[in-house]
Amino acid sequence: MIKSEAAARLRAETAKRILLTDGAFGTMIQSYRLTEADYRGSLDLGHDQKGNNDLLALTQPHVVAEITEAYLDAGSDIVSTNTFNANAISQADYGAEHLVRDINIASAQIARDAARTAEAADGRPRFVAGALGPTNKTLSLSPDVNDPGFRAVSFDELKAVYREQADALLDGGVDFILIETIFDTLNAKAGILAAIEAGEARGTEVPLMISFTITDMSGRNLSGHSIESFWASVRHARPLTIGLNCSFGAPQLRPSVTALSPIADALLMAYPNAGLPNDLGAYDETPETTASFMAEWANEGLVNIVGGCCGTTPDHIRAMAHAVAGKAPRAIPTARRQTFLAGLDPMRIAA
Repeated sequence: MIKSEAAARLRAETAKRILLTDGAFGTMIQSYRLTEADYRGSLDLGHDQKGNNDLLALTQPHVVAEITEAYLDAGSDIVSTNTFNANAISQADYGAEHLVRDINIASAQIARDAARTAEAADGRPRFVAGALGPTNKTLSLSPDVNDPGFRAVSFDELKAVYREQADALLDGGVDFILIETIFDTLNAKAGILAAIEAGEARGTEVPLMISFTITDMSGRNLSGHSIESFWASVRHARPLTIGLNCSFGAPQLRPSVTALSPIADALLMAYPNAGLPNDLGAYDETPETTASFMAEWANEGLVNIVGGCCGTTPDHIRAMAHAVAGKAPRAIPTARRQTFLAGLDPMRIAA
């Protein structure tokens, strides 16, 4: 198995400083006020395509490129592909599941080109994360209250969906596979196995970035796991990064970040929303406010990589870059030699 050079470079950079990932794509795409015809382009598709942001890699690639370049200009060290819903399950809602491979390859190439150009300009390493969203299906819960045993998709079916996307992203040139906004731990396990198998088929290591999301104020995801039990569930995959994204905003994520930081022997990446949306669906939290939260996390030695999710813009990333500049990155703890199990809560068995 060939080791990942990109993973080694990322670890080397995070030993020196706190890195920046990017911010939201959806927020930025909305600012372009695209019509349905803009989304559709010249493609012959039977469904309304407005809101199919992933499709823009094929129909409006300049939009995706401009957003990616704006984040790089703002200070992002890592940019993600605009592929959150570029999987067969999500694209089926638009009648575009046959375009999944093309979308992922195109989006990966856009991000790769932008990262390569930025790195050539100043010599600072840039990285590309291939984004896998959670899909709109859940393996742990039944969508039918009258049939608790029913599942809309099987583990093997979901793994195959993720495998198609991961293969295309890797073919497009991404450095890492980012499994993000994880509301169902079993969905994440399907994505993890798909990425591992994609790497085995290539004979190369595929570094994983894994990001949990909180779905209620108790600090758990939809399948009921706390961040500690989630870590116990996925640590076997030895991810390059572990962390949290989306959710309710930085203050609500802080307890989970604080709980994860001392137990995870991986880089910790956290990228919260810019608070919660207002009544009109817009995000009011200013770049300075979001950045101040990141500065607090950095001052406490909690993070290695920060960035933004829903509602964040290049201005938020720029403010974060200033806020964490010169602050020491989190020291990765040594893993304790003990059995660490997970139900809904973790259980440790002392040696």
